[in-house]
Amino acid sequence: MRWSPERSREMFARSRVARLATVGEHGQPHLVPVVFAAYGDTIAIPVDHKPKTTYRLRRLLDIEGNPRVSLLADEYSDDWDRLWWVRADGEALVLHDGPAWTEARDRLVERYPQYRDTPPEEAIILVEVRHWSGWSVAEEPDAEPGTPEH
Repeated sequence: MRWSPERSREMFARSRVARLATVGEHGQPHLVPVVFAAYGDTIAIPVDHKPKTTYRLRRLLDIEGNPRVSLLADEYSDDWDRLWWVRADGEALVLHDGPAWTEARDRLVERYPQYRDTPPEEAIILVEVRHWSGWSVAEEPDAEPGTPEH
């Protein structure tokens, strides 16, 4: 069953993790799991303090060359009546400071307790979503997104 953009936005915002897809200069797709804060048609994705080999990450380089991105949040269950997914297609930019960066960081800190002691201090990717799409087997999935099965 296809979801409306409003329902898709709601379910995406409730999910705890998504996958960010970017495209490099030679057309090679790049996909990484991300945490995020979604508010309205904006999605904030941190480049946080977790260990990395470099902060010149491929996703940041890809966005500099091509700001068009997609994000996917989904729920899998062996009970296929609970399957759903939401895709957010938009344009991304990388912020290092400023009011939009501060708002995004504050929303990430509010959403993820792990950031309360060590909030993101690096770049934050802001995605302005142009198109929401979603699908589920059932009109109302049984479980909250990210809730383990019992």
